[in-house]
Amino acid sequence: MPRLDRLSEIQRRSLLGTACQDNLSAPLTPLARPLPGARLALVTTAGIHLRHDRQFVARDQTFRAIPAEASPGELLQSHTSIGFDRTAFQGDPNIVYPVDRLRELVAAGEVGSLGPTFYSFLGAQYPPYDGLTASATEVARRLSADGVQAVLLTGT
Repeated sequence: MPRLDRLSEIQRRSLLGTACQDNLSAPLTPLARPLPGARLALVTTAGIHLRHDRQFVARDQTFRAIPAEASPGELLQSHTSIGFDRTAFQGDPNIVYPVDRLRELVAAGEVGSLGPTFYSFLGAQYPPYDGLTASATEVARRLSADGVQAVLLTGT
């Protein structure tokens, strides 16, 4: 979630001219309360983690917990692929991990609060998904225990 004013003219025009995908068949779970009163957490499939954490490896179906107060400078991205470019993340981690934008939304009263822990998975997964299902179930349990009512899910 980069700020448009920080992008080049070409990148800005490209993003503003790209149509959003309709996911009309996706299941909808309405929020139990409006966002200004909700606790929100960030979950990403960008393969990021704290510098001292174990790196993600190919097809890794585990997760990494990231304290919500961690600064973007404390993070690394170990997501790799032959067609994957990490330079955008290196320039501004908020592109895939928009923690600064979420903090701004809380300060502005647009979001009630942030959960104490955010979570990261590795994207580009392939079946079987047994390990990923177990990891996602554990993350959902932790989010619920922290009183999180909404999640912002970002990819890379």
